[in-house]
Amino acid sequence: MPSFNVNPITLRYQGLFDFDGMYAAVIDWAKNYGYLWTEKAYKHKVPSPRGAEQELDWSMTTNITEYIRYTINFKIHIWDLNEVQVEVQGKTLLLSNARMYIEMLGTLEYDWQGKFKGSSFFDKLGNLYFKIMFKDISLKYADDLYYRIWNLHAVLKKYFDMQTKKYVYKNYLGES
Repeated sequence: MPSFNVNPITLRYQGLFDFDGMYAAVIDWAKNYGYLWTEKAYKHKVPSPRGAEQELDWSMTTNITEYIRYTINFKIHIWDLNEVQVEVQGKTLLLSNARMYIEMLGTLEYDWQGKFKGSSFFDKLGNLYFKIMFKDISLKYADDLYYRIWNLHAVLKKYFDMQTKKYVYKNYLGES
């Protein structure tokens, strides 16, 4: 199945955070935009004196048209992970303290249903359709996917309190 990758977007964070809250924020974003979220891999390495190490691999997919599908691969690598009890407004919370690297890679898949596969006629028809639709695909759909990933990036930065509460590309996608 032919595909096109948009540039990866990364996020680095070090400090205290609620891991379950981050997990819920990503899943909530996926549900709000109609993505099917799956966890492809989860690795937890034996903790060293500095803390545990985890690697997570998540995938989110949504079908845009009968011909185009978006996939966002979300890779998280966490080092020096320790659980810390913190008292906030009289309540004791269990938070995580760690270094984290997040990479989000978007993939635009064409003919994800395989309608133009099977015979040489369908392959030629698929190539012709792709050439006709290339401008729309590369300008409209790839751009839309790229800014969707920036939207998810902004949600995470807001969650980690790493930026102002405004999202610079918010109106680009027609959202209020």
